This record gives sequence, C-alpha cells and structure tokens, in this order.
Amino acid sequence: MLIDSHAHLDDKRFDKDRDKIIKDLKNHGVQIVINPGADVASSVKAVSMAKEYENIYAAVGVHPHDAKTMDNTTIQLLSSLANNEKVIAIGEIGLDYHYDNSPRDVQKEWFVEQIRLAKKLKLPIIIHEREASQDMYNILKQETDENLTGVLHCYSGSLEMAREYLKMGYYISFAGPITFNNARISKEVAKSIPLDRILIETDSPYLSPEPRRGRRNEPLNVRYVAAMIAELRGISFDEVARVTSANTKKLFQI
Repeated sequence: MLIDSHAHLDDKRFDKDRDKIIKDLKNHGVQIVINPGADVASSVKAVSMAKEYENIYAAVGVHPHDAKTMDNTTIQLLSSLANNEKVIAIGEIGLDYHYDNSPRDVQKEWFVEQIRLAKKLKLPIIIHEREASQDMYNILKQETDENLTGVLHCYSGSLEMAREYLKMGYYISFAGPITFNNARISKEVAKSIPLDRILIETDSPYLSPEPRRGRRNEPLNVRYVAAMIAELRGISFDEVARVTSANTKKLFQI
C-alpha cells in the first residue's frame, strides 16, 4: 500500500467527487493521504476532513504566498487547530521567490514563526521552497534542533543541497515532476539519496505525472511517482511502496 504524503483534497476542484475519491483510495492501493493547509481556511478544512475520514491526516499552516496575511492571531489559530490527534505537522510553510506573492522579508519572518510553533508543539514541518534555496538553507540551519524535523515537499533542488538537508535530519519528497522527461536533476537526487529518507506525494490537484499531464491530479496517481523511483533505483515497486510508507509513518508518527 502507498501513502500520498501531500495532497490538497480540500481544493474546490474536488468538490464534486471528494467523498468518492477518499472512500475509493484503498481500492487503488493508497492507504493514507496527508492534506496540508495553505492558509487558515484550508487548514480548517483539512482538519475537518481528517476528523471525518479515517484515512486522511491533516497539517496546518500558511503557505508563503499568504504570509502577508499573517499576524500573531494567525499563529494562535494554527496552534488551536493543531490540538487534534489527526493533525500531524505544521505545513505547508516556507519560501517562494518565484511568484513573490508576499514580500520576501515577510515570508522569512512568518516562516520562522511557524517553525517555532512546530518546535513548541513538537510537530514536524512540511516545507515549500521555490527559487529560495540559500535563504531556506540558512533558516533551517539556524532553527533546526532536536525538536524539529520535517520534509522538503516536491523537491526540485540540487543533490548537494539535498545532502545538506539530510544531514540536518530532513526527508525529501518527490511528486509528479520526477516523471517528466526533463527532470534530470530530480531523478539524480531520487536515485542517489538513501531510500529510507524518501517520501512520495502527488500535490493534488497540481503537478499531474506522466501519463496524466494536463488532467486534474489525484492521490491514486502517487503510484506513478513510486514506479519512477523504482525504475531509477533498480528495485521493485513493492519495495518503494513499503519503504516510503514506513518513512512517512515514522516522520509524522502515524
């Protein structure tokens, strides 16, 4: 059985068939889906879904795109939402310098505040990073201690940087783009780092893998990510499913 370690099933694109998708997951070999929030509203929805469905877990957090909306009250709300056994992480949080929807200094400020909330609550973090690798590394190097671990979600950075994150105790997660023909660097990372530090995900409804590109992504498509990692490493699909599922359960204490 597979685990999709990152999917946004709260997204409105699932409004018409969300219940059916979630109830059918095990029939398609997907045991668990982790649904992270991207702002307060989606974090609330994620927690609500996790309460409703046994096979859904939630993370709560504010994505860097919406960091500009945050204040101390937001941190208090996230802390309150995290007071639920089905909330297993703070996320999706981080830095995004591609779109710069929030000023960079604001992104960094509230990323650090959410990291510190995670440490206080003894929860791992789910990290979004795009075109901000040096600032990301600097912040994690400064903030990481025995109370903090997490995962670099939908990793697209270099092998060298991945190894630095591994030294700090983080996991690396791969999504649909690893199946793309031009994903040379991501494939190198997935082939080279220890299998016991890899997670797999879909980031549904985004980033549909080959051969599903152009369509809405769904958690069942995590099998294409697992299949690509198996091919790259020359091991069986079942081995990838077994180890990445164990990694996810270990990181998030499921």
